[in-house]
Amino acid sequence: TVAAFHSFRFVIKGSLAGAAVYVAYDQGLLGSGTQGAEALKKAQAALPPAIQEWTSYIGWEVRTARTNTLPPTPKFDFSPSDSWNKGVQTVMSALSVAPTRACEYTVEGWKYVKDLVK
Repeated sequence: TVAAFHSFRFVIKGSLAGAAVYVAYDQGLLGSGTQGAEALKKAQAALPPAIQEWTSYIGWEVRTARTNTLPPTPKFDFSPSDSWNKGVQTVMSALSVAPTRACEYTVEGWKYVKDLVK
């Protein structure tokens, strides 16, 4: 009975996931960028009335001014690819001068040892 219960849960979860993918595809969310933008506009138009209807059905009070306006998204001036490229460039630069630096440090070390021996 436990295996049957787990199988039933798996089928239910799979069905819900499949339904979610179907609805997303049907609404155009998995299509081109223009289809996604149109679906977003439809959702933004339909969501506040749906929330208002649902909350009035339950008996909750909703402030319409808050549901219609969302806070602006923060603007970040950060590009992971630029940061990655800068890191790679820094490492490659350090590796390219490593033999020259090693020779310089060796010469300095020998001069230090010669000065100690004198």
